[in-house]
Amino acid sequence: QVYRVLGLNQSEIDAHFTGPAFLAWNRMGNLHGWAGPLPRAWHLQQLYLQYRIVERMRSLGMTTVLPAFAGHVPRGVLRVFPRINATRLGSWSHFDCTLSCAYLLSPEEPMFQVIGTLFLKELIKEFGTDHIYSADTFNEMSPLSSDPAYLAGISSAVFRAMTGVDPEAQWLMQGWLFQHQPTFWQPPQVQAVLRAVPLGRMIVLDLFAESKPVYEWTESFYGQPFIWCMLHNFGGNHGLFGAVEAINRGPFVARRFPNSTMVGTGLAPEGIEQNDVVYELMNELGWRQEPLDLHAWVSRYAQRRYGAPSAAASAAWQLLLRSVYNCSGACVNHNRSPLVHRPSLHMDTRLWYNASDVYEAWRLLLSAATALGSSPAFRYDVADVTRQAVQQLVGDYYQRIRDAFQRRALPELLAAGGVLLYDLLPELDALLGSQRLFLLGRWLQAARDTAASEREAEQYERNARNQVTLWGPSGNILDYANKQLAGLVLDYYGVRWSLFVSLLVESLNTGSPFHQEQFNQAVFQVERGFVYSKKRYPATPVGDTLEIARKIFLKYYP
Repeated sequence: QVYRVLGLNQSEIDAHFTGPAFLAWNRMGNLHGWAGPLPRAWHLQQLYLQYRIVERMRSLGMTTVLPAFAGHVPRGVLRVFPRINATRLGSWSHFDCTLSCAYLLSPEEPMFQVIGTLFLKELIKEFGTDHIYSADTFNEMSPLSSDPAYLAGISSAVFRAMTGVDPEAQWLMQGWLFQHQPTFWQPPQVQAVLRAVPLGRMIVLDLFAESKPVYEWTESFYGQPFIWCMLHNFGGNHGLFGAVEAINRGPFVARRFPNSTMVGTGLAPEGIEQNDVVYELMNELGWRQEPLDLHAWVSRYAQRRYGAPSAAASAAWQLLLRSVYNCSGACVNHNRSPLVHRPSLHMDTRLWYNASDVYEAWRLLLSAATALGSSPAFRYDVADVTRQAVQQLVGDYYQRIRDAFQRRALPELLAAGGVLLYDLLPELDALLGSQRLFLLGRWLQAARDTAASEREAEQYERNARNQVTLWGPSGNILDYANKQLAGLVLDYYGVRWSLFVSLLVESLNTGSPFHQEQFNQAVFQVERGFVYSKKRYPATPVGDTLEIARKIFLKYYP
């Protein structure tokens, strides 16, 4: 609405917005245009949804946060206002300037305040306000200058656009940028951004505090209040992961930090519906005065989750807690398993935990199936731990394939490749197909159900397929949001692995070297073909999780 008021035409607006799966990065200025445009029906549907969300939040006593203007503008603004003072930022991630390089208004440009106040007035007219607004100008993008005066000017302009409409405004800002580009964001630059806003009128989310807390090296954000956040998950990846010791200690250490300005705890994952135990723990800590006894807590967790006590289930969770859920140091939960990445001869198979602990937890959970098998949560956990065990096994078989190729041992390569392609991956796909939350069909159907027409449904499905695979037109952030879903395992990961193994075999048979770049070009056609495929997948589970898990266990338990 604001862009139309300013004089932009519909084609300019359409060229700005991304498709639904990438809107978060559009709003932060990282991307424009990719996988769009947004149909009018989308805007209307989202408007209605926001009415419902805001109403429900306020009925529960929750405080809503509205987006504010961060300074980024569509290219069309330059046509309407040819003398406007706007400069292009650099490209983001692996995208070029056809889809990134946002235009950012100068803080001295009068239109900064005009657009900012117009935008916020429209929002408040629609939704009312609880006086907290979010804005992120430099998310994973380098500012045009490191001069503290310039950075302070940007912060001041963003905040003035808020207070020009709402004198009680508070700015909620992600602190991710400070840890993401620490060489740029030195103390003078961080202070410039934070201190340009009156103390107490900004709240900073210390977004990745369980692994890379920013408050520690910024003197508690130089006096601005902050929320200690657990990020935990990147890309909505599947894979057992946690840093429970750091999570259990972190909020209490932050509260005791000299002159601490911590005002709360938060969760900021890029994806949910995985690793429930970590989110249960983090949510409980907000009500505690001191760290928990994790071993006692996880035993109670298992009993609550399954509805009955079980020594075997408790022992399984103790093993998981001390291993896969206890990553220490600067841990990043971004699944790097060979299973979910484009194959090469140089893949990283290292683990931060003892793989045997997961295998033993797998055995213990299955031994409790007679007593706990009627619990849906137990059946899901059996599927998830089995999935993790298979993920580890894929890494083992990859190493066998790579080692056999390097030793030019064709029979061994064929044997390991055959097990991977014709048994292990199909078994994993069948296992995932027995659980609703591991279905590609459910993921795609949810996207299609949002559409108002078949044309929109096809666009939204391509968005959903692209996000979990290529993440961009040419694999710009390839496999960033990888998932382990029934259908995706066989028709995407499995096909890639099949091509990889066949080219290794061909290389040994012909005596010619394996060329990774040639493989990348060939496999890209497979990946792109999956994105544009119209194959339908089941949206309801098929098969008995426990039976499939036992079958895999009997064949592959080390």
